Amino acid sequence: MNDIPQDAEAVLRLAAQSMFDVLASTAQGAMVVNREHRVVWISEGYKRFLPALGFRDESEFVGRRVEEVVPNTLMAQVIDTGQPILVDLLTNKAGTFLVSRLPLRGPGGDVIGAMGMVLLDHPETTMQPLMNKFACLQAELDDTRRQLAAEQSRNRRAKHRIVDFVGASPAAVEVKRHARRVAQTEATVLLLGETGTGKELLAHAIHAASRRAARPLVSVNIAAVPETLLEAEFFGVAPGAYTGADRKGRDGKFKLADGGTLFLDEIGDMPPALQAKLLRVLQEQELEPLGSNEVVKVDVRVIAATSRDLAAMVRRGEFRADLFYRLNVLPIRLPALRERCEDIEALVEVLLADIARRSGLAQKRLSAAALQALEGKTWPGNVRELRNALEQAFLMSDEDELLPRHFGLHESAAATAAAIEAITTSGADVAEAGAPPSALPRMRRSGSEEGYRSPQRVLGPTTETLPARKAELERAAIAQALRSTNGNRVAAARLLAISRATLYEKLAKYPELASA
Repeated sequence: MNDIPQDAEAVLRLAAQSMFDVLASTAQGAMVVNREHRVVWISEGYKRFLPALGFRDESEFVGRRVEEVVPNTLMAQVIDTGQPILVDLLTNKAGTFLVSRLPLRGPGGDVIGAMGMVLLDHPETTMQPLMNKFACLQAELDDTRRQLAAEQSRNRRAKHRIVDFVGASPAAVEVKRHARRVAQTEATVLLLGETGTGKELLAHAIHAASRRAARPLVSVNIAAVPETLLEAEFFGVAPGAYTGADRKGRDGKFKLADGGTLFLDEIGDMPPALQAKLLRVLQEQELEPLGSNEVVKVDVRVIAATSRDLAAMVRRGEFRADLFYRLNVLPIRLPALRERCEDIEALVEVLLADIARRSGLAQKRLSAAALQALEGKTWPGNVRELRNALEQAFLMSDEDELLPRHFGLHESAAATAAAIEAITTSGADVAEAGAPPSALPRMRRSGSEEGYRSPQRVLGPTTETLPARKAELERAAIAQALRSTNGNRVAAARLLAISRATLYEKLAKYPELASA
């Protein structure tokens, strides 16, 4: 009598049952996982793998998420996609196994779990050619990963040091002092200053001087990332989180910076919805990738920067007060270039050398008149604007010396300097030199002071020789300029309409004025 059913559905059910019985009897071990990825059953054969996986008995293993107990498993993928993985090699601390993974479906066809079976626990004995090929591919993959990680690490190293913040003015020295101090801590740093003042350079410098210098430095310009992508950019994306997402997922910037530093530029442009999530990461040092329920621990030091007034934004309700307080632990204010004009000469020297190196052209020098003209500008774009002006003049000029006209500036400053020089070299007075009356600082005083003469005495009737009159006028003008600027030589040179180098030459001529 034929026991095979006559209808197709019954035959399929019989075949499925028979296949399952054969696999279950021949498999070295099996497990069943539910829709929530938790292990609900393991076979007697599978229990012998538990010690190698780090578990004493079944009670410690069953009920846990399969990703937590079986390294490198793809059971979760089978449940999430509903697609079987009929044959695969699984390698973890328990060994290398030939495995099969099948989705389990309910009466309505929905995936309700998955079953995994260990077909061979020593596949190298019976599948040597396949195993050799797998080992070669795995070795190549590991080597490529190491090279990629090394390359990424090199690309994410700090590019600047604290010494690269050019300037010897009191304001610049104070910035560098604060940078060295905060570099030794792990607290959050907030860099404040106008655009172009060097906030990113200082962030690199702080990272390079910190204990995290060997770890990655990851930078994100918040203003440059579309608002809809910011969360994914920061926290990463779980596999298959949304249509079009990478099946393998993607790490966010926090994960990439793990162990190192994350530089958040233009933090004032962060949308309110993301501010709350950033606050939690800063407080708890943990995050959830987009589309995932898994909490990921991170170890990241944050350096934030902004050109906006965050305190005013807090008062207007545009920025979270709690996030501001969390960021404003170690604030450093970077001065605008107009607040440290005495550093322009040093900045010009460094920038011109860098421009020459990058362009492959011969080094060019800046004339005293051009330097004086640049020192007289307000530079709303700060060092970035200064570099732009120098680069344009450098590349557009064929001359070895850059003059005011190469910067599109009038020669008025140079003319004023020439007028003063005419007084001190040819004996002509201010009017004859063609300079405006304001070219020379006023030196009338209510009373006489030891060591100085008034212009009336210098220019009045006298039996002094012409060279003596010239020297007296020059000395009195320098003395008054120094007193008017409280000894600030850069400001005094600007007031006299001469270069700083020329002023130093004059001070060497009149050493008694050096302490004025």
